[in-house]
Amino acid sequence: MVNDLFSTVNCIKFNDIKTVSVYCASSSQVDQAYFEAAAKLGALLAKNGVTLVYGGGAVGLMGAICDAVKAQGGKAIGVIPRFMVEKGWLRPGLDEVIEVETMAERKRIMAEISDASIALPGGVGTFDELMDIVALKKLGLYLKPVVVMNTRDYYQPLAELLEKSVSERFQGEKFRYVWKMVNTPEEAVETIFSEPYWTEDVIEKAAL
Repeated sequence: MVNDLFSTVNCIKFNDIKTVSVYCASSSQVDQAYFEAAAKLGALLAKNGVTLVYGGGAVGLMGAICDAVKAQGGKAIGVIPRFMVEKGWLRPGLDEVIEVETMAERKRIMAEISDASIALPGGVGTFDELMDIVALKKLGLYLKPVVVMNTRDYYQPLAELLEKSVSERFQGEKFRYVWKMVNTPEEAVETIFSEPYWTEDVIEKAAL
């Protein structure tokens, strides 16, 4: 029934993606495969003319994706709390830096100025950003594509937990349509260009 619902309501295929928020780790201790996937995603975003919106950091997967974007001649916007700038965590050479006062403000601005969101593997900060944007979309307050890049099956336990939340009726069936999980950077970029934006029709009917 839910499949029929989402195939018949009026969804918009939104292909004019200009900016994408990417949530990812600042840790430099992770496996090289995560760095390679982040760099590949950054290169693909730049080659497709998509501006990176991210947390502004210089190290970890944050640094890897931004370095790759800049190496390909792309643009990067850093949204970063002032205390992090004072600690010297800001990557130099960004096209734009938006300093904020709080972590909550950072999330709000990243959601507002981007046309889609992609979550890479990360720690509790990334989990917080991902769950926040997922919750907003579930409530109909964020209509844009949300993509989770499942490098090395990193997010499989989370996917299983959220699936359990549906089967145990803590979430409705529509929750399965809030995000799209992919395995590769190529799939992530393809999805942000092809995943339909939610419309008021989708929100209203999915809530039933």
